[in-house]
Formats: sequence, structure tokens, C-alpha cells
Amino acid sequence: MIKVEVFMTIWVLHQQGASVREIARRLSVSRNTVRRYLRGGEEMPRYQRRSGRSSKLDGVRAYLERRIDQALPHRLPATVLFREAQALGYVGGERILRQLVSARYAKAPAAPVVRYETEPGEQMQVDWAVIRRGVAPLSAFVAVLGYSRSTYVEIVDNERIESLLGCQARALAHFGGVPRKVLYDNMKTVVIQRGAYGEGLHRFHAALWDQAKTYGFEPKLCAPYRAQTKGKVERFIRYFRECFWIPLITRLQAAEEALTIDLANTELRRWLAETADQRPIREIDARPADRLVQERQALQPLPNTTMPATGLVAATWPCERLQRSPKVYQHLFEVNA
Repeated sequence: MIKVEVFMTIWVLHQQGASVREIARRLSVSRNTVRRYLRGGEEMPRYQRRSGRSSKLDGVRAYLERRIDQALPHRLPATVLFREAQALGYVGGERILRQLVSARYAKAPAAPVVRYETEPGEQMQVDWAVIRRGVAPLSAFVAVLGYSRSTYVEIVDNERIESLLGCQARALAHFGGVPRKVLYDNMKTVVIQRGAYGEGLHRFHAALWDQAKTYGFEPKLCAPYRAQTKGKVERFIRYFRECFWIPLITRLQAAEEALTIDLANTELRRWLAETADQRPIREIDARPADRLVQERQALQPLPNTTMPATGLVAATWPCERLQRSPKVYQHLFEVNA
């Protein structure tokens, strides 16, 4: 039997006046075939729906799909499902089972993201962002108020406890008050031993405790392996890298200007006031500058005493001409995990 397209072409060429010989020559079929179809001796061929191919997964497909759905939002490893399928008589390979599992999870609804919001004056999140390692290290101290998302950032040349306390004191002065809690990552300069005195009771650095008592805030640690608990500061660090730091260093390199801590902090203060605090935050549908006015009313007053100076010294690095891929700049900035 010829294909549908050949059958239709025979009729079209015949209607156009082509002879049987000419039609047979053009379509590479015998003249008898052409005559048979023109006389109506053969019905027009029709495409036949192919029957679905059987699969070794057919016997366990319904079980696997039900097992995956019932376990949501938890994700079962394909190796576990493979062993369970084998116990039910599955004799196929693990690869095709993995394909079924991946396809099923792709159709599953995403687990809702529950954002942890705080009341005004409740929390400040603090973290270090490593900008440069080596002989001329450079880090950014980042502090974000949980309610308003207002942010204080300062570039320093070390992450010692003296730098942390100095930056923190200036951050609280910038915000105009003290939150009730300050949330930290597991920094070595902050915590000496997690859970030293029991569940949730950590041994903090003595100098940090002194500042906490002076200012009236409670130091807290985020849960291990739970980056979401300090997601506000981590999201801001990515924003800081992409929208401030990389544009700054590439502009200075193009102009062959030297990068100094004083210059970086001068540019940074202007960027924070004019750009970062003025941008709308989707989650709160407001600008940090506007929410800070409200949050300041809930902050505790600053103490009358001031913390001692940290003795930080501004450093200068020679300018280097660089013509590299933008991917290189990703290595100039790393966020502490």
C-alpha cells in the first residue's frame, strides 16, 4: 500500500493531464499501481494509530506515582523507589525509573515559601561578605533591619571582633536605635561554642556580650543549615554585589583609579541613601526609607556611652588594568556560608 501523499499526488497529476506513464515515472511506482488507484480499485490509504509500546514500568507506574504524591512535600530518592519497585517485581533498569520520577516531581506543585516577617524594632540581621582574600583582604559588614529592610554596609580590611563591634555600633547609630534581637551566622568572632549551656544557649564572645548589655539587644544565632532564617541579609548581599560592588570596581579599573576603603565607603554611603533605601521591596510593597521612619519609633534608644574606637586603618591597593570575562568578578565577591 502506498502512502496517503502518493495517492493524492496521483490524483492531482491526473487532474492536471499527466499520463499514466508520466505519473509512474515521477512517483517511482508501477503503471499498474497508478491505473489501479485511478480506477478506484484501491481505497485511499489511511494512517493507522500505533498502539502504545509496553514498558517495564507499566506494572509499577501507578504505585510509583501514588507513592511520590503521598510523600509530598518530601522528596523520595530514586534509589529508594527503585528498591521498592524491585520488591514489587520490577525487572527494568534504574535509569528509566529515574526518568519517571523526575517527570513526576516536575509536575508536582512547588512547596509554598513561608517568609518570616518580624515586628518593627524586633530584629536586625548581621553578616560578613568576603570581597577579597589574600594579602589585601577586604570584607563588607552588612546589617539589615528585619521590618523595614533598611541596611547599613561598611567596607573594612578584617573581620576581627573589634571591627565587628565598631561596625555594629555605627550601624545602630545610623538606624537611630537598637532592635531587641540581633541575628548572626555562626561567625567565629561571635560564637565560641554553640549550645555550650544547653539547647539554644550559646557561649558568645565576651566582647560581644559587653556590647549587647550596653546597647540592650539579645544576640541570637540562626539555625544550622537553615539559610532562610537570615535570608534578608543574604538577599541584600547578592543585591549589593551585583548593583554596587561590581559596577564600582569595573568603573575604577576603566578610569585607572585606585580603590581605597575610604573611597569605597564614600560611594557606598551615597548608594545606600539614594538607591538601596529607595528601591521598592516586593515582599513588603514599600521602600526601606519609608518603613524605617515607622520602625525607628519601635527601636530602643541608643545608650549614652559609646564603644571604643576600633583603630581601623584605610588601605590602598594599586590599580591594575584588567580585561576579563564578567565571570571573573564572581570570584572577587564571596558570601560566607
